[in-house]
Amino acid sequence: MLEELMRECRNWFKVPDGAYSGTFTIKDGSITLPFLVDGQYFRIIGSVFNDGVHQYGAGGLTDETFDGAVWALAVPAAFISLVEDVEAWRNKYESAANSPFQSESFAGYSYTKSSANGNSSGSVTGWQGMFASQLNKWRKL
Repeated sequence: MLEELMRECRNWFKVPDGAYSGTFTIKDGSITLPFLVDGQYFRIIGSVFNDGVHQYGAGGLTDETFDGAVWALAVPAAFISLVEDVEAWRNKYESAANSPFQSESFAGYSYTKSSANGNSSGSVTGWQGMFASQLNKWRKL
């Protein structure tokens, strides 16, 4: 989810001068990177199996040797908190928000969900619409 929000905002929170290119080896599910501290986020680019955002020291990587880049990231705590809020919202509401049905009615119960296209109020469904104002402060062009 963290990477998805970073991609949505076009903001990777890359540390200035924090891009390192070369040959990297992942062994026993982890990578040794002397320029990172435990818990720091980093992005792998150019890997066959591990492209994406990871947390240093968390393990869970697939063993390989690759030529590529590793970016040191400085993700603000407020952004991590926003990621958690979006994730909680998605867990609670996303299946209903992504439903192809705009309304349904059965056994005396009915509902109509809002949509950006047919709703005069202009509300937007989905996490991008729900959190747009909070995401805007992190967006890059």
